[in-house]
Amino acid sequence: MSRRAILPAKGMPDSINTDAPENADELQGDDSPEVTIYELRSAPNARRVRLDQFITRSVENASRSKVKLLIEAGGVVVNGAVITKAGRLVCPGDMVVCTVPKPPPPDVLPENIPLEIVFEDDEVIIVNKPAGMVTHPAFGNYSGTLVNALLFYTDSLSHERGDDRPGILHRLDKDTSGLLAIAKTARAHQVIAKQFADHSIDREYQAIVWGSFKNSTGLIEAPLARHPSDRKKVAVVEGGKYAATEYTVLEDYGFISLVRLKLRTGRTHQIRVHMAHVHHPVFGDPTYGGRRIHYGSVTGRFKSFIHELLILLPRQALHARTLGFVHPVTEERAAFESPLPADMREALDRIRAYAAAE
Repeated sequence: MSRRAILPAKGMPDSINTDAPENADELQGDDSPEVTIYELRSAPNARRVRLDQFITRSVENASRSKVKLLIEAGGVVVNGAVITKAGRLVCPGDMVVCTVPKPPPPDVLPENIPLEIVFEDDEVIIVNKPAGMVTHPAFGNYSGTLVNALLFYTDSLSHERGDDRPGILHRLDKDTSGLLAIAKTARAHQVIAKQFADHSIDREYQAIVWGSFKNSTGLIEAPLARHPSDRKKVAVVEGGKYAATEYTVLEDYGFISLVRLKLRTGRTHQIRVHMAHVHHPVFGDPTYGGRRIHYGSVTGRFKSFIHELLILLPRQALHARTLGFVHPVTEERAAFESPLPADMREALDRIRAYAAAE
């Protein structure tokens, strides 16, 4: 059984308390093959609204027709009582609990998708994931993922996280490039997953970010939780889960900097949210403000230059450059590195040339 506290849809005056999961590689928690339970509380100052409307607006991807069927089937409880009338009004402070049977996910099929293998032995595979590739199948992405490619590449993958996520120990956002560790055996999965849980994995990223930092090194400590009005985003929220990111400025061009980032914790969207929180959003990030001009001149030449950079980088300029962990068999420290991808290298070349000409 999977129990989820789900934030209401945008514009709804209803609210509940929720946050990101401990292993914040995903916004969603682990899924159950049986049911998912959504707990939704109407805010004290909320207006009264029909039950089917309240649920449809509060649960992502819910349709009015499906919600109505769920209510009529007895799958919705309001303040401890089963409600079968879709028109029942939800009042301020009401607790609505929906028990939704989960359809089985479609079969995850092998697909002949090229992979860049950085390292492989009998226990692990280290993959350099390109930007644009989803790590594992999920709603709306059941093909073209790294998992589809891995299933075609090898029959040796751990299934500790289920048949739809074979080998997956952690993930990178779709438009973040870089290194991922894949477990081939149950032993490797258990040993390396524990290192992720203990925050003893070495992970360093490089990012092109907006602006110039006051200090060349620093530590960002800001608690993270789901965004209070947009459940697809993460935000710095008082009472959220502790999150810490170390940064080092590698190159500073005034309006843009190249930084190295080290994770002390591994929360969902941690780097992207922390950078935006300190007013240095990752360049090109469409979710956290990276596609707006934050620093630099107001000249037409500068705006044109930035426009061209954003065309070159239609994604966040974030790359998982290094990955290190204790090998599950040799018990020695293994470390891997991936150079910046071509789009980030070209962007940096253009930035350096522009800065030199100023």
